[in-house]
Order: sequence, then structure tokens, then C-alpha cells
Amino acid sequence: MNMPNNKKILIIGGSSGIGLALTRLLSSTNSVFVASRMATALASLSITHIPFNASMEELPTESLPEYLDGFVYCPGSINLRPFKGLTNQTFEDDFNINVMGAIKSLKTVLDRLQSSSQASVVFFSTVAVQTGMPFHSSVAASKGAIEGLTRALAAEFAPKIRVNAIAPSLVNTPLAEKFLNNESKIEKAGERHPLKRVGNSEEVAQLTAFLLSEASSWITGSIIKIDGGIGSLKV
Repeated sequence: MNMPNNKKILIIGGSSGIGLALTRLLSSTNSVFVASRMATALASLSITHIPFNASMEELPTESLPEYLDGFVYCPGSINLRPFKGLTNQTFEDDFNINVMGAIKSLKTVLDRLQSSSQASVVFFSTVAVQTGMPFHSSVAASKGAIEGLTRALAAEFAPKIRVNAIAPSLVNTPLAEKFLNNESKIEKAGERHPLKRVGNSEEVAQLTAFLLSEASSWITGSIIKIDGGIGSLKV
């Protein structure tokens, strides 16, 4: 795997789960800026932390460099309930964190990305957008918007900025903890996948790093699944 080197990369939500795994992966060879609410897990890493709540605040830019080579938006939500049990406010809240947070953050740093010789933007979707799954209506609705946004921006920003999205299935992260908080749940969730396990943060971080690197320089407008086969296979 070719990793990004000597790049300036902003990770929104890089202090937990996939974002933290990505921060750890990139921080030793790149200038990494992490905008997140918490910084405890980042204490031992050589990064610049920016206190930020993506659903409530405007991204501060004072600590950011004049140009950015990479932008990754990690915050998200997983509200898996029957449609009747989801309030209108839940749909709005999920859309705000999954979509509007990404849009507002990207708008704030777009000039810096355009100042790079070749920048890369990575969003996160879910396998439940392209594969209909019960109880996923709220997250699939907002992440479906992310997939549309990815393709539209990839077309608009080409060839200067590449824009891609990753669509995982269930990954063992703090965000998914209530679904994977004991061995029985982890085993049952894994059995639903053709590869018989759930994903982990490091695997998704590796794919994200690839999309930030020059090794992926001919990829844009793509929604890339990393889902243990659940979105494509019936076994």
C-alpha cells in the first residue's frame, strides 16, 4: 500500500474510530490536522488538534496551513430503528451531521484544497445506500445524499480535486458499540457477511489512505465498498 507522504491533511473527526485509525496511520509521515471535540486519544501523536463540533460550529481555520492536500470527513450517526419509530427530528439531525457538517466544513477549506497541486477529498457513506436494508431509512437517506454530493463535486472539481466516498458495512468502532458490545452480537453480525466477520477501523483507514495518496490519482467520483461482501454477494 502506497501511503501519502509529506502531505497536509485535514481529518474532521479524527479522534475516534476510523478517523483515529487514519490519524495514527498518517501522522508519522504527513502534517495531519484533526478537528474534533475530543483530543485525549491524540496525545501521543504528532498532529495539530483543532477543537470542533461538526454539528454545531463553524470550522476554525487559524491553525490550518495555506493549502491542504487532503480532506476527510468522518463524523456520522447510526440510528437503526423502524421507520415508524424515527421522528422527523431524527432524520434532520442525521442529515445535519452526515451531510451538512460535511458541506460546511468543506466549504470552509475549499480555497486551501484548490491551492494544492493535487488534492483529494474522502467522504463516508454506507453499504445500506446501494443495498436496501430494514431499519436503515435515516442513515441511508443522509448517506445517499453524500453519494450524490461525491459524484457532483468530483465532476465540478476535476481535474484539480479528486472526490471519492467509502461505503462500509458494520465496522467495530465506538459509533457501532451498541450493536457490537458483546461477543455474541459481534459473532451474529459477522455471520451476516460472506466473509463471516465485521470490519475494523484499520482496514477502512488503509483504504482511506490509499484514496489520499497519489497511487489513486486516476480515481474520482467513485463509491468504494468495503463491506465483507454483504453488498454484492448472496452465499
